[in-house]
Amino acid sequence: MSETARGQRGGRRGQAGQGDDPARPRQHNGTVSAEEHLPVPFLKKKSREWTQETVVYDDGTITFFWRAHTLTVLVGLICVLIYVTLLEETPNNSEYNTKRGLAFVVIVFLAFAVTYTPDGPFKRPHPSIWRLVLCLSVVYELCLIFVLFQTVDDARQLMKYLDESLGEPLPEQSYGGNCLLWDPDHPQGPLHNLWDKFDIFVPAHFLGWYAKALILRNVWITNVISVMFEFLEYTLEHQLPNFNECWWDHWIMDVLICNGLGIWCGMKTVEYLKMKPYHWRGLWHIPTYRGKMRRMVAQFTPYNWTSFDWKPTLSLKRWLAVLGIITMWLLAELNTFYLKTILWIPPPNLLNWARLAMYVPASAVAFRETFQFLDDPTCKKFGQQAWILAAIVITELLIVMKFDLNLLLLPFPEHIWQCWVAAFVGIASWTVWRFFIRRNQKPESGDWSKLAQK
Repeated sequence: MSETARGQRGGRRGQAGQGDDPARPRQHNGTVSAEEHLPVPFLKKKSREWTQETVVYDDGTITFFWRAHTLTVLVGLICVLIYVTLLEETPNNSEYNTKRGLAFVVIVFLAFAVTYTPDGPFKRPHPSIWRLVLCLSVVYELCLIFVLFQTVDDARQLMKYLDESLGEPLPEQSYGGNCLLWDPDHPQGPLHNLWDKFDIFVPAHFLGWYAKALILRNVWITNVISVMFEFLEYTLEHQLPNFNECWWDHWIMDVLICNGLGIWCGMKTVEYLKMKPYHWRGLWHIPTYRGKMRRMVAQFTPYNWTSFDWKPTLSLKRWLAVLGIITMWLLAELNTFYLKTILWIPPPNLLNWARLAMYVPASAVAFRETFQFLDDPTCKKFGQQAWILAAIVITELLIVMKFDLNLLLLPFPEHIWQCWVAAFVGIASWTVWRFFIRRNQKPESGDWSKLAQK
């Protein structure tokens, strides 16, 4: 998850929420808007922290790689189109020509957008990679919008244009049959139930939660999401059979082993990146070949590291924002399973992995932008990657609701909805007490001075 402040790239805007020249540090008139009951000195301190950014200075060794190359991209694109138009014979295959035409529509859009889209907060290994992630997110959202206007049958058949093996109903699968951890009478061994769960999805599960820890950079939020998703599986197992798992699959395999170990390793990596000293030298200023090779490899590591101290109880805005982050993350997780079920896409299909490959880097940028939007008093605009990712999650949810609303409206068991009502009432009551009743109790001045010194 590489990131830095602004690079010296002429004419390109800086991170989300700012429109100033990336070659110059941000300046403001020293005033900050008060956020609810937070004192102005504390807000000014946060403003100074975000203003003290590290500029990536070009020492002359990487000038070529940090230029926009707008004319080079244009000439290369035109040459490809000239070749396709004048030198290549058009096949007499309507389906093939349609697919290739749509592919080139996407390629031309990406070529323009990657060249001219403003930089985001991440710059390593190169800003264009993160601009490509943003542009691919836009393409995915446009595809979702197109699917949203289809019928469910047409949407399922559209999948066949991407993979001819799709478009067929999926068999229902449940993992909650025999839940004995120790089954001495089974011919495959007494622990056959446990060993059957160790497949390719176990390391994928671990790596997924490792990445989530690096993205959120907070052990509390990641563990809340981990536990909450298991409760959602209990809640929705009457709608999706593959949510029906054994108790030890929920809490031992998932929460403790896969999720817990992934979160622990991720947070250890976060601690290392937080404490690591960041001193960079130009490639040609390093005398040894070994040092040059290490510097080239280090290009794929962060330029610096920003810790995420979400402080969810600091203000009502931040509390609601953290609740929204948890909700949106859980919705994105649920969308994965519902889309696979409704559009008949089996779990091992490449489309699922492609969606995941887009989501992970896009989420890394989106949550970095979201944290700055909450923590930086001078940041007044929601980040571009965060905006498009939120739109993607909501659009996926709308597709699920449109294509199979009857599935979502299956009645919940009585004990399930009673538990959720009690949970919502408890959260709402605590919110009112913490931010409206207790808020009237003015904090001691020493409390704010301690907070400002952190």
